[in-house]
Amino acid sequence: MAQGAGPTRDDLYVPDRFEMLRDVGSGALRSIVTPVQDTLLEIDMHFSDMRAARRGALMILRGETGAGKSTFLDTLGLFRSGLVTERIPASDGVAEALQEKPQSEGPRVVVLEGREALGEASTEYVEAAMHAINSFVRSDSGRESLIVWPANTDDLATLLVDKAQKIGGEALFGVGEPVTRFTGPGKSQFIGIAERTVGALNEGASLAALGISDADAEALTENASTIGRFLALVRKSLIRNGARVRSLLAAEQFRLWTLVIAGNEPEGDVAALTRGGHAYADVDRLMTATNANIVADLKRNPDELGILGTVLDAKIIHVDIMTALAVARHFGDAFLHEEMSLLGMSTSADPKAVSRLQSGELGLLLSGSSLGVRKVGGKAGSNTLAAFEGLAQIASKKDGLLNRAIGTGLQDVGLIDSFSTERELGTDYKYYSDLYCERVEGPIRLEMMWRKSTGRAEIANYVLTKLGKYGKAIGLLT
Repeated sequence: MAQGAGPTRDDLYVPDRFEMLRDVGSGALRSIVTPVQDTLLEIDMHFSDMRAARRGALMILRGETGAGKSTFLDTLGLFRSGLVTERIPASDGVAEALQEKPQSEGPRVVVLEGREALGEASTEYVEAAMHAINSFVRSDSGRESLIVWPANTDDLATLLVDKAQKIGGEALFGVGEPVTRFTGPGKSQFIGIAERTVGALNEGASLAALGISDADAEALTENASTIGRFLALVRKSLIRNGARVRSLLAAEQFRLWTLVIAGNEPEGDVAALTRGGHAYADVDRLMTATNANIVADLKRNPDELGILGTVLDAKIIHVDIMTALAVARHFGDAFLHEEMSLLGMSTSADPKAVSRLQSGELGLLLSGSSLGVRKVGGKAGSNTLAAFEGLAQIASKKDGLLNRAIGTGLQDVGLIDSFSTERELGTDYKYYSDLYCERVEGPIRLEMMWRKSTGRAEIANYVLTKLGKYGKAIGLLT
């Protein structure tokens, strides 16, 4: 039974709320989050005043839904060393939660979550909470704590100020205005944030490669008043783009993986044209890696090509020559072995073919594993190189024999359930895939790039040509 094939492009992750980002890791957050300098300076001023007064304080943070208040507050530690953010969820009582907080060892922001509108915080609730906050910030436990109450409406902000001033007076707010206005990142930053968010959470994918051109992105900013709204519009566009292509597909959900097998072992060139641990084809890099005629043709509709690469789960995978030779010897049929014998090549069975298939890039991806850090193998000896030149010679005239050997090997080790060679796409545009592999999770079409030697430009040209043909087959490209 074949195993899972890992994430597909249906798994695109574009959250518009920070709550969904809390588990992605600080590395990804650093690449996504943009510091809001004005509000950071307000935070700095509060803590300077708190240290001088030897007591904590309250900040009312007024901003629209989706402006990025949660993102800003949760990531303060990325921009201010030693500052930690803690949260009191809406399900917890403010007084009880504050009473349980120990004295902090450094500056601390305590965020009152889920209380951003009047409907979530009644007058009585606000008054009781203010009494608890006033007591806490005057205690030893709260002396270095800035309590932040986010508010989405002016009505709530006004109520909070009124109750706070009656209970704690001006001292509860410290310096500055009682309400801090938070506008979040400016519109000029929206596209950059979206690019970094999509890239960080989707293995380096770009907006352009997912069908959102620069002009499309600019148009979306005009309809978005906040960064949260902009990210929601981006996600909607990506879903619509993907659905557009999927609606053009026939009954089969095409998946296009290109195998590069060449005597000069171009693993580095393959890596340079892909992104992430699942070897996704990077259309932007492909388009800039070659000046072949196919690029000029495809530039007429680059957005459609980007969407196509996404929905097709397009991958570029390196297969080393030792694996290719072992598979040909061990799984090749009588016809292939006859061709090999005519060239003086060995046709003795090679038991290592099984482990080489399973541990190579293709085997890892078919089994649902990530490639991780790609390791550079040892250089092949002269005998191995000479033997592979024989395979390349066979591939130039009868590549179907070699493709069949690979299919047989994949089936034998359980990475696929069955296969056929030269399988039609089944659309009005007549085109045949080198190897059609059937699996429980759905078929994968392998295109086999056999070469004595190759490089980045030739690989890019080959993959773009295949993408173009598949695009024509489903009616997306003309």
